[in-house]
Amino acid sequence: MNSTPIPAIGEGKRGENGHIGYLLRQAYAAYRIRMEQALRESGLTLPQFSVLTMLAAYPTASGAELARLSLLTPQTMSVIVANLERAGIVSREPHKLHGRIQVIHITKAGTAVLSRCKLAVQSVENALLTDVNARDEKVVRRWLVSIAK
Repeated sequence: MNSTPIPAIGEGKRGENGHIGYLLRQAYAAYRIRMEQALRESGLTLPQFSVLTMLAAYPTASGAELARLSLLTPQTMSVIVANLERAGIVSREPHKLHGRIQVIHITKAGTAVLSRCKLAVQSVENALLTDVNARDEKVVRRWLVSIAK
């Protein structure tokens, strides 16, 4: 059997000469794994954490807007909100003017969970910037936003 050995991360096409899209995906996969490990004790998934984070930042957002902010489909958002509601982390009520729109709120228990989760993931977030100075961080942030636009 004559198979080509798979290179380690940082080597071959998995290194600096690899396709930029692949490298972004590879970096995200490593980030996701670290974030899931950090959140494990809280009982929240990374998508749930993302939804709570966006809900705290944009408390008047509709479910559809939260889905877009959290980079999730509306169907996934619906399942996540139902699970968070069952856990007492969020509550829902009909919008005062638009009966079909649900207004989602973080409960007091949800605020406490989100605070614990933010502390748990802080080291993962900080590790991303360990070897990056403030000027380069701004460049990276600007570059990532420009890709998303």
